[in-house]
Amino acid sequence: MEIVNNTFTQAPKMYETENDLPRNRRSELNILMNQRLADAVDLQMQMKQAHWNVKGPAFISLHELFDKVYEAVESYVDMIAERIVQLGGIAEGTVRVAASCSRLEEYPFTIADGLAHVEAAARALSAFGHHVRVSIEEAGDLDDADTADMFTEISRGTDKWLWFVEVHLQAIT
Repeated sequence: MEIVNNTFTQAPKMYETENDLPRNRRSELNILMNQRLADAVDLQMQMKQAHWNVKGPAFISLHELFDKVYEAVESYVDMIAERIVQLGGIAEGTVRVAASCSRLEEYPFTIADGLAHVEAAARALSAFGHHVRVSIEEAGDLDDADTADMFTEISRGTDKWLWFVEVHLQAIT
């Protein structure tokens, strides 16, 4: 793997597989999916950061909500990593890789208030959702409907969790 400016530029070793997608496409998909994997690992830990540090009158509801989002994103991490390996790639999902490659903004460490965490979590979910939707198109351009479908499923779930988080901001007038 080669990383330039927080972006995967070269796929790591590819394993042989009987999958009928051409090797060059599988290699490009590996780069694409490892980028989303880095973002997903980062998002997962950002939700745990919110879960651990939220304070205020809505503590318990937000604490539980952020934990549910964390668990959902954990399933996205696993889905992306397993698809990479299915196509003969190597899933590079360590925290160190995520830290060096994630395209999400850094989660603010100085916040405590529940609504501040809601805003930060909403921004992170929105940014992740945007990158996933772009990946749907990119996977389609590489003629991999299955990977595009996986990203569509992740996009749908991310939008649902964004709604669950943002609704806490929408009630304020």
